[in-house]
Amino acid sequence: MASASGITASDDCVEKFNKLKQDREHKYIIFYLPPNMRNVEILKTSSDASYDNFLAEFPEKECRWAVYDFEFEKDGAKRNKICFFSWSPDGAAVAQKMVYASSRASLKHSLRGIQIEIQGTDFTEVEYGVVLAKALSLAR
Repeated sequence: MASASGITASDDCVEKFNKLKQDREHKYIIFYLPPNMRNVEILKTSSDASYDNFLAEFPEKECRWAVYDFEFEKDGAKRNKICFFSWSPDGAAVAQKMVYASSRASLKHSLRGIQIEIQGTDFTEVEYGVVLAKALSLAR
């Protein structure tokens, strides 16, 4: 599926996402648009379980997308929710924000199995407690 911007996700994006979802091969994946702006590409994958280290991947002046395998407990049982993050900080250029916003749906559609979507313009909107509250509200 092409986005309004004409940008699509690379095959590698979908393959790595499926490895995260099915095999728990990664804890998170950071996506970005390279300078040629043809396809969404993977900037980084990581098995690091630290949520703080994950958030450190979000630059203050550039947009990113990410998926994170969010683990939490509810009623004494461990749960997981795959979260999709749209990071569009206030310090990013307006043109970049527009391209990322118009390409988000195409990337998200390519990554089947996303359970939670988080949009952030500053770190208070993506902090652990915000995501935990959303995960708990969706957990059965």
